[in-house]
Amino acid sequence: MLTSVDADLMRALSDPLRLRIVTLLARETLCTTHLVEETGAKQTNLSNHMKVLREAGVVETEPCGRFTYYKLRPDVLAGLSGQFAALAASARTATVNKRSCP
Repeated sequence: MLTSVDADLMRALSDPLRLRIVTLLARETLCTTHLVEETGAKQTNLSNHMKVLREAGVVETEPCGRFTYYKLRPDVLAGLSGQFAALAASARTATVNKRSCP
C-alpha cells in the first residue's frame, strides 16, 4: 500500500507565521485584528497568509459585522495526522521489506 501526505497542506503549514496562526486558532476563534495583535504581522501580510490557509482548507471564515473571524477546521488537521499515522505504520512494516541490489 502506497502512503503519502498531502503536500499542498504541508506547504500551507510549513510557514512559521501560518503555523503560529494555526496554533492560536487551535485555542480560540479570532478576528483579523486579534491575529495582527498576537502575531505582530502587518494587516496585508496576515491577509495573504490567511488566504493560503483558507485555500488549503485549514481555516474557515465567519463574518461578524465589519470583522472577519477565523476558525480552525480540526477535521483537516486530523486528516493530516491520519496520513502521518499511515506513513508511520507503513515504515514499521518496511523494516522487513528489503530490496536486493542487482
